Amino acid sequence: MESERWTRLQALFHQAVDIAEPERDEFLLRNSADDPSLVADVKALLDEDARSDFILDRGLDTFAANMLEHGDATPSGSFGPYRMVRRLGEGGMGVVYLAERKDIGAIAAIKILRDASLSPARRERFASEQRLLAQLSHPFIARLLDADTLADGTPWFVMEYVDGLTLTEYCRAHAVTLAERLRLFRDVCEAVQHAHQHLVVHRDLKPSNILVTSDGTVKLLDFGIAKQLEGIEGRGDQTRTALRLMTPAYAAPEQIRGGRIGIYTDVYALGVVLYELITGRLPFQAREDQDIEAVITAQEPEAPSVAARKTQRLPIAHLGKSEWADLDVLCLTAMHKDPARRYATVDALVRDIDHYLRGEALEARKDSVSYRLRKFVGRNERSVIAASMAIVFAVGLVTFYTVRLAHARNDAVIAAAKAQRVQRFTLDLFEGGDKLAGPADSLRVVTLVDRGVTEARSLDAEPAAQAELYLTLGGIYQKLGKLARADSLIQLALNRRQTLLGARHPDVAATLVALGRLRIDQARFEDAEKLIRQGLTLATATLPPGDAGMISATAALGRVLQERGSYAAAIPVLADVVHMDEAAHASSGDVAASISALADAHFYAGHRDASDSLNRIVLAAYENLYGKRHPLVSDILVNLGATEQERGNYVSAERYNRQALAITRDYYGPTHFETASKLTLLGRALLFQNRFPEADSLLREALAVRERVYGPVHPAVASTLNELGSIAYQQGRFDDADRWWTRTLSIYRSIYGDHHYLIGIATSNLATSQFGRKNYPRAEALYRDAIRYFTETQGPTISTPESRTSSSGERC
Repeated sequence: MESERWTRLQALFHQAVDIAEPERDEFLLRNSADDPSLVADVKALLDEDARSDFILDRGLDTFAANMLEHGDATPSGSFGPYRMVRRLGEGGMGVVYLAERKDIGAIAAIKILRDASLSPARRERFASEQRLLAQLSHPFIARLLDADTLADGTPWFVMEYVDGLTLTEYCRAHAVTLAERLRLFRDVCEAVQHAHQHLVVHRDLKPSNILVTSDGTVKLLDFGIAKQLEGIEGRGDQTRTALRLMTPAYAAPEQIRGGRIGIYTDVYALGVVLYELITGRLPFQAREDQDIEAVITAQEPEAPSVAARKTQRLPIAHLGKSEWADLDVLCLTAMHKDPARRYATVDALVRDIDHYLRGEALEARKDSVSYRLRKFVGRNERSVIAASMAIVFAVGLVTFYTVRLAHARNDAVIAAAKAQRVQRFTLDLFEGGDKLAGPADSLRVVTLVDRGVTEARSLDAEPAAQAELYLTLGGIYQKLGKLARADSLIQLALNRRQTLLGARHPDVAATLVALGRLRIDQARFEDAEKLIRQGLTLATATLPPGDAGMISATAALGRVLQERGSYAAAIPVLADVVHMDEAAHASSGDVAASISALADAHFYAGHRDASDSLNRIVLAAYENLYGKRHPLVSDILVNLGATEQERGNYVSAERYNRQALAITRDYYGPTHFETASKLTLLGRALLFQNRFPEADSLLREALAVRERVYGPVHPAVASTLNELGSIAYQQGRFDDADRWWTRTLSIYRSIYGDHHYLIGIATSNLATSQFGRKNYPRAEALYRDAIRYFTETQGPTISTPESRTSSSGERC
């Protein structure tokens, strides 16, 4: 074929291939009427192009599927004691097979990574799923049984086999009532809450990952894209991978946008699942010309009450207006586009599910008198009617006596309440170091505790009771900030118990741990760790596993490791405490306190998202247990504020810290060391907003209290000094900044030696001051020292706050 004709043929082909068939013939005739054979040749090429199936012309997804296709054949090879029976299904990473144990005949499910050699990232996700499942032990989570690799290196693991239907299929097949749907959903929430307490976010919650067995037992599956919260931070590549693998219909807006992931992401997905259970359809419906992800991020969902009326397929149609209003609140609060406006934790969602099932007012609902009254009447309709009739009948007969009795009753109630308050205060005061002891400057408290010491000294004939009272009173003085008096009393308690009980007794172990906790408050961390380890060793030898004394000693060890800057060592210890509390069925308050300590360790280790999520779990628990004006609530508020501060959200940090300060000042008074802590944190938030005079005033007030309580050399004092140095630097007062920061560095070095990230903060701040003076060689040398401290104590990848940040690590 001549070169000129071939060139013309190619040009016509490439133009015609993009033209629709009806216009194609006209185009060819118009452009090659002088050569009919050329038209025929072009048409032949076009026909062949339409029939061809070249591998390079296929879509990438089709090509990959063909390359990775394994067919339905059951794999051969050794899977430990398991024999493959048949294939159950296939997911994004693995194939799942039904297997039978050859020795005992039990059945299980084996998950095998497909084409393990093709992608290291897929191998890592597969291994991550194994690790996460190994951490979780809950009746509503399919458990991990075994794991290994094939001879060619292909990984596999064995899971509990769940023979059941997906959550939505089960509800449809059994025509499940609304109440039973909510109970099943509640079980799912319990499983997710358990994962959250172990810092695992599922990230792909949907009905197909929730099976229900024939006896109605829920099992949560598929942690293939779940993540440890600390593993999410700073890993943009993995975030994008999770984005691709998520199920858009159940994904939260922040997940779709590739934003920060946390427990609130799973709360959103649970809201979608609940919506589907109630209405029979998903909350967002995209037209053919719409992208579902764009719809989810831009549109608001239809209220479940409206959607359910449209579907009319579920056995829950006969609900009153009030019931539907509450279901709307449940779903739409969980699904709010703003994570801060959702239920703070899965536990908070569960509480409102329970309130709904009991006919009580929802916590997420506006707390109006008429709403609560309507709920009360709904729960107690017969009783209310009967009582109303009795009241109507009696009111005409006994009005005069009722008035007189009401006055007498009110007087008696007031007197009884007063006596109860005094009794509760006295009991709390003498039961050992609780924050309910009251304000430090209350003359009534100090007088009472001093009187208790006098009473204890008169008990020489009862040394066991005397030692107990000394320990209790020492704990109270410790909480009141009178550390020297606490020291002498706890030492007396230890001496009495060692003399009376010998060196190897659980009570001696508890006293050693108590003295170690005091040493932490005194910033004598090396002595504290020695005492606590001694107490823990003794408790381990003398107490049964899971005993409260063992848990307390382990928690103390985790705290001292954290205070010494050994965060990597502290985190697993404190995680063990949470597990021990759960296994021992500890009170909700004790479990929350353990989770709070773990949240602190994650914060100091740089795991901001993990800390934030755990603190939100604790805040919900504390508010539920103690109300919103309790000092424990204020401690968690400042922790949330600290996380916002590190993220650069200074206005939000200020809001949290002001709330915490108001609670603490009302509870303890203006001169208590807890109040000083909140003053320092609020001053820090104001400093970063350049509100220097207001911040300076608060910090000087805090410094006076802290120096009075702790003396001149203490980390708490250094924390406040550091903030004052930052203000001086920002105002160009370099001499004052040097003075404050030099003293800060001196305190940290005297307490921590040279191995703590706070040494790096103080050194970096001094470098900044020298930089401001244009003393660049000195600034460079100090900055290099600071980098060395940060690298040695936190590793090379942790994001350390900028030098202007006080970053004393102070939280409650």
